[in-house]
Amino acid sequence: MEPIPVDISRNRVPSQYTRGRPLVVYMLWRLTWATLFRWSPRACYGWRRLLLRLFGASLGQGVRVCESVRVHYPWRLSIGEHSSVGEEVWLYSLDEITIGRHAVVSQKSFLCTGSHDIEDPYMTLVTKPITVGDGAWVASDVFVAPGVTVGALCVIGARSTVLKDMPPGHVCYGYPCEPRRTRVFRKSRL
Repeated sequence: MEPIPVDISRNRVPSQYTRGRPLVVYMLWRLTWATLFRWSPRACYGWRRLLLRLFGASLGQGVRVCESVRVHYPWRLSIGEHSSVGEEVWLYSLDEITIGRHAVVSQKSFLCTGSHDIEDPYMTLVTKPITVGDGAWVASDVFVAPGVTVGALCVIGARSTVLKDMPPGHVCYGYPCEPRRTRVFRKSRL
């Protein structure tokens, strides 16, 4: 059998990488998430905010995080006031995830701050932060790659794959996601 140039049995985490908290804190978070967080009634946003803050998340006033949201490391999560994270969103926060004010991340989206170096035969872990700007909307079932910034007031269409930064104030969608037009607001009826 011919040898292959990849050896994932020796897959490694870079020596400078740290989870940011001791293993016991991470394990306590996983237990808390699997019970107190996930079993809470849908309307208990304040309870889930409290749990996330206890584990180091920075959350603004009125943040809504659904009970089925997966947060890997809450201490690497920052969400601005009156923002919303929908059902079954996965915030894979191996690096910082910042969600601005009045922003929405809709159901089943995956914000992924970690990947692997595909040119390294050991596929070493690589992490980069993700930022979702103020007033942005990441629609349902969107994948956001490590290192991406979704600009303020930007809309990412459902089921898009965001592999690079998206400009502020645009409607963007596709695989791969591309800016399609400027976001225009009608006058409010309020």
